[in-house]
Amino acid sequence: MTSDHFEQVFEQYRNQGENTPVSNLNQESIVAVRKNEDGDLIAFKTDNGRELDYMTALDEAKQGKLAHVDVFHKYGRDILRSEPDGIKANNLDNLPTF
Repeated sequence: MTSDHFEQVFEQYRNQGENTPVSNLNQESIVAVRKNEDGDLIAFKTDNGRELDYMTALDEAKQGKLAHVDVFHKYGRDILRSEPDGIKANNLDNLPTF
């Protein structure tokens, strides 16, 4: 295979999300977090004022109900994280606490 083939395939992969809406109108955004004494995220507050424990937020993210977050598998379990967009201010760890 030529290197052009690899470039074309990568471009197709990169362009997959360009036609996908950034967020669904029914999605809520996380605007604040609660941390335990170790600094671990344990709860989340949405822009609608709902307070979600970690497992509920994880389930809702998997269902597509929360905007701008991803669920990935690490350390043998699912983990909630903000979408990697290069903006540190909107990372879950950097949001205000409640």
